[in-house]
Amino acid sequence: MATDVQNKSIRIVVRLTPKGGRDRIDGWTDAADGTRLLKARVSAPPEDGKANAALIVLLAKSLAVPPSAITIARGDAARIKQIVVHGDAARLRGCLASLGKAK
Repeated sequence: MATDVQNKSIRIVVRLTPKGGRDRIDGWTDAADGTRLLKARVSAPPEDGKANAALIVLLAKSLAVPPSAITIARGDAARIKQIVVHGDAARLRGCLASLGKAK
């Protein structure tokens, strides 16, 4: 998880599972290369941006920010996405830490 210089945003890496049955955050895990990933699943299909839109709504709710504060910086059509969340970086880091560790 990276923070910008002015502490007004954070960047996280998310592994998204579309058509995952329900919308939920499954916690943190490590990729093979050591990157920390936030695992998320949404019920929406990966068509016409529906899964990405559902991910943004899910993250906004989980982090208590408006959906407009969240952008997909990289990986729009990929399972692994780089997400930028605008807001108080310290508060956002605390919210993300509380999401727990993936099973």
